[in-house]
Amino acid sequence: MMNSSAIKITAGELNRHIDHGIDYLHEHQYPNGEFCCYYSPDDHMKEWCVPDSTVFPASLIAACLMQLRDSPKVKEILSLTAGFLSYQVMRGGVWNFFTKWNPLFQYSPADTDDTVFASYVLKSLQVDFTDNSKLLMDNRNSKGLFYTWFVLRPAMNSNLNFWKIMSRELKRPLKSVLFWFQHESSRNDIDAVVNANILFYFGLNEQTRAVVDYLLRIVADNKEGDSDKWYKNRITFYYFLSRNYKTVKELEPAKEPIIKRIYETIRENGAFGNSAFETALSISTLANFNHRDEQMDRAVDFLFKAQCKSGCWERHVFFYSGHQKAVGWGSEEIVTGYCLEALANYRGLLTSKS
Repeated sequence: MMNSSAIKITAGELNRHIDHGIDYLHEHQYPNGEFCCYYSPDDHMKEWCVPDSTVFPASLIAACLMQLRDSPKVKEILSLTAGFLSYQVMRGGVWNFFTKWNPLFQYSPADTDDTVFASYVLKSLQVDFTDNSKLLMDNRNSKGLFYTWFVLRPAMNSNLNFWKIMSRELKRPLKSVLFWFQHESSRNDIDAVVNANILFYFGLNEQTRAVVDYLLRIVADNKEGDSDKWYKNRITFYYFLSRNYKTVKELEPAKEPIIKRIYETIRENGAFGNSAFETALSISTLANFNHRDEQMDRAVDFLFKAQCKSGCWERHVFFYSGHQKAVGWGSEEIVTGYCLEALANYRGLLTSKS
């Protein structure tokens, strides 16, 4: 039986743990604004870890810290991140998963997920970058869903930047072809979380309406685990969908099923799922749905206890190389970003209820 005794979370405790986590990120951000990332074959990244220079972690962590930017140290983190992302931008205002100095950068196409995350961060920080709205809107299939990759496809388009970006693979045609053979991705990938992130960036409009129906259908059919090649953890899907709930009330039918499924993952120690990472995403998902009860208090207490002396939380795979999950990417820094966001979201709930 799970211990159901009430836990009292104080504002002082919250602030101390948040500040400790911020200190960790502030100390571990690279001087160029990048954050550490590894790839590994197991979820808890214990078997082996290989460092990988990628753009995405900086965008993810910065997005998590947006509501904490009153902190002087967070401001410094975000300033470095903005410079890093501005340097990594490609022609037309798109981004690659790999940094420009990673050998895989020249073979990997730019992608939608990295682009909307980096764009969101720079836009939130009021940093100018090339308007990529038309490029993103032109990168949809016949059903109105957004492709994951910016690659050549037979289509009518008068946008010169569109063709310049898409034709990048023609510079190294053999290596570009090998890229698709060596990875589980395909040129016409349509991924649920990627589309949820586009919806978050653009909001609901005529061009993104199809995404809402797509996400609702996935929840109704209970197919969250198979809806995205990269984000294979169901809780990750719930989190990214829930970020849209505040401004896209058409997602209401997904709210109760998601809350119910998250509560099916409760552990005796107060955690959701099997890690601090899954617990953090669950707390933020529930907070995004404006849901709070005593189980959330226990989950926050679990995060308090799971925080390392250095201020971080243990690393965990965040996204994978494909359906087979041969490897996944993650780091202490990424998990710490999401734990800080969860604590900040919880603090916001306490403030709104008081």
